[in-house]
Amino acid sequence: MSITPLMPVYPRCGFRPVRGEHCHLIGEDGARYLDFAAGIAVNALGHSHAGLIGAIQRQAETLMHVSNLYGSPQGEKLAQRLVDCTFADTVFFTNSGAEAVECAIKTARAYHAHVGNAHKYELITFNEAFHGRTLATISASSQEKMHKGFEPLLPGFKYVEFGDLAAAEAAIGPHTAGFLIEPIQGEGGIRVPSEGFLPGLRALADKHDLLLLLDEVQTGVARTGTFYAHEQFGVTPDILASAKGLGGGFPMGACLATEKAARGMVAGTHGSTYGGNPLAMAASNAVLDVVANEAFLADVRAKGDLLRARLEQFIGNYPDLFTEVRGRGLLLGLKLKIEPRGFVAHLRDNHQLLTVSGGEQTVRVVPPLVIDESHIDEFMAKLSAGAASFAPQEVA
Repeated sequence: MSITPLMPVYPRCGFRPVRGEHCHLIGEDGARYLDFAAGIAVNALGHSHAGLIGAIQRQAETLMHVSNLYGSPQGEKLAQRLVDCTFADTVFFTNSGAEAVECAIKTARAYHAHVGNAHKYELITFNEAFHGRTLATISASSQEKMHKGFEPLLPGFKYVEFGDLAAAEAAIGPHTAGFLIEPIQGEGGIRVPSEGFLPGLRALADKHDLLLLLDEVQTGVARTGTFYAHEQFGVTPDILASAKGLGGGFPMGACLATEKAARGMVAGTHGSTYGGNPLAMAASNAVLDVVANEAFLADVRAKGDLLRARLEQFIGNYPDLFTEVRGRGLLLGLKLKIEPRGFVAHLRDNHQLLTVSGGEQTVRVVPPLVIDESHIDEFMAKLSAGAASFAPQEVA
């Protein structure tokens, strides 16, 4: 047998973590790595957070899973907390970000069907977006590398350039149901739109009776310094997909919606065997206990500003390697002049620093939200050593 027991869909590197301690991961060989990847913006509280571990342990000893056919005091508590601190009136819990985006797509279509406009099923999405790996979510992306081998794609999506409001308006047609967009593109390269772009989409949605769907799977739950990133752009969505940091490492997601947008999601229209299970609810409540307050959000903004300032000062030392710093809060990107995966591997394998590559030749810097200045100092020291040892070999 030549295939590996783990289906080989990931080109896995040689680092094999077996333990986590706050903002570090320890490998199978005992080597210690600074984790500024955080499970790709998942481990908001780092590793081994006492509050999160305790909540999961207590719930596991009490009740882990029951059917959604029964009442859910755990789910009702978390849903109410999310409603209280967001635009939303109602929440559906999922097991992942892709599932949350799927629910958002279904919610938008169900809204139009419910109000008698079943012909409005098409979503306008944006080039270089990443919405997940299901058939619907890869169909929502224009990235051909995600399509190969999985055609035919699902109909109902139209792609335009990210940040181009005129193109978005021109794409509106008789079948348009709304816009689906990441407020800041993550996998696409930490691309931040102009200040007027998201408000412009909101205005177009209002003008044409469309819905604005936000994919905040990566940008949400304090990652950018506000609870959700759209708050920084002065925009209120109709539907929002959330995951990653929402569970702090426990797999879960959520689709949030206004009462109006969710009017088509009635009994029998959607479901999930595991979504909203008591264990996931306990984990997310523990995350919100830490992050859902202005003091914590202000601290994320301050640490993000500090890290960004140091990165902007640093890249000037290597003009042949870096071009700019992107992002908000602790969702930052270093744009390179070369393909980033080699540099990410160099930092990991030679300097025990974990980062994540992204589109547009960008290295994503997405540390746990609980870093302090000592971790920023360690990060900058490792990054500096990595750039110094990499640039002469790789950049002419």
